[in-house]
Amino acid sequence: MKHLLLLLAIAAGVATCDKIDSDKKNPCKPLELSTKSAEMLEKGQGFSFEFIEQVNSATKQDFIISPLSMQFLLGMVLDGAETETADEICTVLGYGKGEKADVDEYSLSILKQLPKMDKKTKLNLANALFADKSFPVKDAFKSRVSNYYKAEIANLDFSNSAKTLKVINGWASDNTNKMIPSVLNEVSPDIPVYLMNALYFKGQWKNQFDKKNTAEEKFTHESGAASQVKMMKLSEHFDYAENDVFKTLVMPYGNGAFSMVAMLPKEGYKVADVITYMKGADWKAFREGMRNIKVNVWFPRFETKYHIQLNDILSDMGMPRAFTPQADFSSLSPEALFLYFVQQDAIIKVDEEGTEAAAVSVAAFGKMAADGPSYYFHADHPFLYLITESSTGAILFAGRYGK
Repeated sequence: MKHLLLLLAIAAGVATCDKIDSDKKNPCKPLELSTKSAEMLEKGQGFSFEFIEQVNSATKQDFIISPLSMQFLLGMVLDGAETETADEICTVLGYGKGEKADVDEYSLSILKQLPKMDKKTKLNLANALFADKSFPVKDAFKSRVSNYYKAEIANLDFSNSAKTLKVINGWASDNTNKMIPSVLNEVSPDIPVYLMNALYFKGQWKNQFDKKNTAEEKFTHESGAASQVKMMKLSEHFDYAENDVFKTLVMPYGNGAFSMVAMLPKEGYKVADVITYMKGADWKAFREGMRNIKVNVWFPRFETKYHIQLNDILSDMGMPRAFTPQADFSSLSPEALFLYFVQQDAIIKVDEEGTEAAAVSVAAFGKMAADGPSYYFHADHPFLYLITESSTGAILFAGRYGK
């Protein structure tokens, strides 16, 4: 990743309310969680940093992801899972096995409270279940995702690809303020169920940057190459901390309920080192160890768009069974299903006024034939080909198509 790591601290504001000057018309109030939900939120930070580490390792470009959006999506996927499939998903999320009901309660509490925490910040969380009208989805599953995730539920004609795409992509666009206008290119009755989460965030800096101070400055990438970027500049009091590996700056939005946390590696270290450090850190203690001091800030103005398919990453994190014929989603449907793909699209824009960001996470379920899942060969990327003699297998010609 070329730019420094940015964590949009949505699940829990890093700049706590007692450190922010109170606005009587827009007071900063902490989340009100049960003891169990508070415990689950803290455990969920382990998932967040593991997710960030996996994506950082898998990509060579700038990225923006939403751990919170993925937590909501996997929470709904969990409601459809049973036996070892459910246990693996719970473990990946950082929770104990068999805590499906607690995950639902925690998700509902977050869903109700986050959008109301700051009148100067717009935050939208939305969930959906789109299913082929000819495919049976259990009423109990529909009831759970409706009650706990406020999911929109729609039965569509997946044989009419154009019409179904218009509905699904339209939902993504509407719930991200048109920042993510499309998430699917095609639909098919062979993939009869989609679970989706959309997260939209727009916040104004509590301390905005003056546009007249923004100037072209040198930016050095991890490879050592340099480029010119629009650098915003500000001197103000912020929560700040540093250790041997990196410096941390906390820039609040609005009333302080939400903040951007920027972690800048020191010389000789990279973003991967920051993530490794944070995986072993006590996130709560780390946040509470900040000092509010005056900081001279240079920060790039930028926009990043990112798409990633997460099958391999989620399998490596501990839930491979969901993507195989051994998957058990019997709480979702009486028909055998497996996760065909999980993906996330995200975008962030950072400028002098604040930050606008959105993410859409999608879980697509494929039908399982009696002897296993359907298989697909989509030659939409480079491939190797051979011309062989059939009886011996002797290779007469070999080649690769595509660069």
